[in-house]
Amino acid sequence: MTIGLSTYAFFWQWHGTATSPLSLTDMIEKTAEWDVKLFQICDYPAIDSYDDAELSKLRRHAESCAVTLELGTRGVTPSHLSHYLRIAKVLGARLVRSMVNTADHRPTPEEAVWMLGQSTPGYEQAGVTLALETYEQVPVRDLVGIVDAVDSPNLGICLDPANCVAALELPRDTIELTAPRVANVHVKDFAFTRQAGWVGFSLVGAPLGEGLLDYDHLRETVQPDRRGISQVVEHWLPWQGDSLTTANTEDQWTLHNLHYLTSRQA
Repeated sequence: MTIGLSTYAFFWQWHGTATSPLSLTDMIEKTAEWDVKLFQICDYPAIDSYDDAELSKLRRHAESCAVTLELGTRGVTPSHLSHYLRIAKVLGARLVRSMVNTADHRPTPEEAVWMLGQSTPGYEQAGVTLALETYEQVPVRDLVGIVDAVDSPNLGICLDPANCVAALELPRDTIELTAPRVANVHVKDFAFTRQAGWVGFSLVGAPLGEGLLDYDHLRETVQPDRRGISQVVEHWLPWQGDSLTTANTEDQWTLHNLHYLTSRQA
């Protein structure tokens, strides 16, 4: 079983609200202290501007901690995916997670297929896998159709069943539709809670096993252990009132989730 942590497992600790925000090297060191061997740098804007010297230094630091790196970004334009492939090569990352849409670009499925077709040969040549994440802005069947149409051995799906709930797609359906194409899993539990005043609901995170994610169904259907698919821990942790309490709760959830996953190791 390959279990990893994401920058989203430390979100409130590197966020601008943190009293002393963690750096990437700090997060890598905490990952290693918890005996986790994989760290995914996901949606971390500063990495875009790192030059090769800075990336190489980060890679050496991760290697000194016995931590392997993965990447995460958003967008499928050829220029952007080429940029992230370069970053991946320097970091020694073998997986780049992305999303079809960005804040200012929403390609049609046909456009996404064309753009990915321009990019995947480079990923194939470099031995890097590109994984498109399931989320509410793109119907799961459309995402599967895009991956199937491109038909590259280095293009798969990053499975995150929680994201699709906002589009009224059931987590179990998302898991079963994507299972053969999954290359990466984002593991987080989630629950609905009543809004203050009992009007409406919030979809928020929960420690694994305490929310609505049927993790055993995910594991049995996707079989990440047998297939060598990394499972990366994330959180949807609501703000807890102050930075210190939120950061401490974040770490508590991480340790709980790591124990939960390792206790189910095949």
